[in-house]
Amino acid sequence: MRPVADFGAEADCLAAGAAYVVGVDEVGRGPLAGPVTAAAVRLDPACIPEGLADSKTLPARARETLAAWLHENAAVSIAHASVEEIDALNILRASHLAMQRAVAALPADFALIDGNLIPRGLTCPATALVKGDARCLSIAAASIVAKVARDRIMVDLAQQHPQYGWERNAGYPTKAHLRALLDFGVTPWHRRSFAPVHNILCQAISLTS
Repeated sequence: MRPVADFGAEADCLAAGAAYVVGVDEVGRGPLAGPVTAAAVRLDPACIPEGLADSKTLPARARETLAAWLHENAAVSIAHASVEEIDALNILRASHLAMQRAVAALPADFALIDGNLIPRGLTCPATALVKGDARCLSIAAASIVAKVARDRIMVDLAQQHPQYGWERNAGYPTKAHLRALLDFGVTPWHRRSFAPVHNILCQAISLTS
């Protein structure tokens, strides 16, 4: 049975003396293109919307509706790590950098982080919750906000580079995206440190040398 997210972790932090508890999640580790995006969300325990859940379990329309509600009724911040930062740092460190930036943009004295690692350089104490987006309402809210924000970025980038289908695949390595890479090459928005992109660049160098 799939776990149901609740406010238990946040309530424990508040009971221990924290005043501003935020949930933090990121999206975009797996794509071949585009930034990695993180969100931090602080919920009002007296004002939590129906249907709040891990973004991966929700249809796009529900995510959009909930993201809009959260922007109106919760404290929300969104941050990114760029393609250049991903290639320079590696995807894990870049995703943690985006989380760090998201937390820094909100008043927060405790952060609940999705996953099993706590990013370095956070501005407050934190704990990591494995599968936190399915267990913790604040992390679920952050997963929704981050997913909607990054999807919108990829839709915008798709207008500049329509061959790759980013409005549909969000930069993930679908068959169509991989075929477009072979047919049209690498854009400035592709992550050159990722194997499929790196291999295509190496092939191009071999063909021209």
